[in-house]
Amino acid sequence: MISVNTTSSVKVTHFEMICFPSYQSWQHWLSVPLALLFISAVVANVTILTVIRREQRLHEPMYYFIGFLGVIDIVLSTCTVPKTLGILYFNWKEIEVTSCLIQMYMINGFFGSESATFLVMAFDRYVAICNPLRYSSMITIRFFAKAIAFILLRDLLVSVPCPVLAAQLPHCSANIIENCICTVVSVSALACGYSKINKVYQLYLAFIVLGGDLIFICLSYCLILGVVFRLRAKGAAAKALNTCTPHLILVSFFYSLLLVLIFTNTMEKTIPPDIPILLNVLHIVIPPSLNPIVYGLRTKEVKLGILKLIGLGNTNAP
Repeated sequence: MISVNTTSSVKVTHFEMICFPSYQSWQHWLSVPLALLFISAVVANVTILTVIRREQRLHEPMYYFIGFLGVIDIVLSTCTVPKTLGILYFNWKEIEVTSCLIQMYMINGFFGSESATFLVMAFDRYVAICNPLRYSSMITIRFFAKAIAFILLRDLLVSVPCPVLAAQLPHCSANIIENCICTVVSVSALACGYSKINKVYQLYLAFIVLGGDLIFICLSYCLILGVVFRLRAKGAAAKALNTCTPHLILVSFFYSLLLVLIFTNTMEKTIPPDIPILLNVLHIVIPPSLNPIVYGLRTKEVKLGILKLIGLGNTNAP
């Protein structure tokens, strides 16, 4: 352990992560629901990916985007939850600085990728409803490949400064992170030098990148609603909106939880410190668990594929 008496800048080789500082005596019980959520997230997303791979009729861009969302969810949960479970149940609090910075990068990069995926899927729904005759010519495999390249390049590149800036911070003996995961805010709080730029850049990612995605998603649905309300055919409006329901549910949950997380972090001095920590964990583990369930239950083709995979579906169904 690094001595706490020195005030000079020192070389920190590891951090100690303290999950839920106020509830250390019984925090191991939290590992049970967290482990169940993690297992369900991995199993559900692997199931969705398997169904999309096996079912020829799901080899379309819309379902590929659902599969890509599943890949993102698996990466996000596996790069954070196992370590959190080790802290909660086995008291494995130590993490190397390099591992912490890698985790920070993965969280920022793939959160942005999930947001961008929701944006591209909103565009997919916009074209399907507002320009149905052009859908097959616009939303192609080539479009999917370009969209994935854009998502990965944008979010994995803009996230690079987060760990790079954090690695430059000087530390004056403090190496205890009061969080279950390595966030920019948590690591910056340990610095004895100027760390405002780290927090400013994190806010930039949250408000400009993710906020920009949300604005364009809302714009897409405003245009969709404008078209839907003009549909005259009986049941056409309900059918059109039904195709958007899974996406709307997940977008609403993702961004509402993100906004609450940002708000609690900005108000950290007026609320118990364990609340932002809990929200950080929930925002990583709940969306990966929820996304495949919503698409599995609300998308007919995916649902039929899952039933067929587990032997309950009609193998002769069209």
